[in-house]
Amino acid sequence: MASTGASPAGDPPPDARPGDGREETANERADRNWNEVLQELRVLQTGTQILTGFLLALAFQPAFADLSSGQRTFYLVLVVLAALSAIIALAPVALHRLLFRRGVKPTIVAYGHASLLTALLTVSAMMVGVVAFVFDIVVGDAAAWVTGGVMALVIVLLWIVMPALVRSRRIEAASR
Repeated sequence: MASTGASPAGDPPPDARPGDGREETANERADRNWNEVLQELRVLQTGTQILTGFLLALAFQPAFADLSSGQRTFYLVLVVLAALSAIIALAPVALHRLLFRRGVKPTIVAYGHASLLTALLTVSAMMVGVVAFVFDIVVGDAAAWVTGGVMALVIVLLWIVMPALVRSRRIEAASR
């Protein structure tokens, strides 16, 4: 049975979404959206774990003693970013567990969405930092800045600009 009004999370009814022919209740939509959040969490978690493992292993390498104090500080900032990204990405799971069977799944989904966006921001900073850190160690300071800048630009283009373009084109197509 299709919902006739906005859900508690503020979503318009399914028939108000151009091109979305789903007929689902607000609870069904919340369940589907939660499953999508969980899938995105899995993808994010895998990449974060790999980068975190790489970072943690570095401190136990013999060459680590050769790092300058600035490089060590940069390394520690990256470790903190790795920990924060994991904490932020897992926050929706903790909220879900604490509010399980309380009838607030749309709220949990909205929180999960905000957490994932924040985690993506944290992970992007960590990825740029890790690549810049490696270039700093292997090639030098200038190469680190250039590579970090290029990585940041690629992230902005692929994670912000492209989705915005796709969204605007979809809105334009729906208004025709």
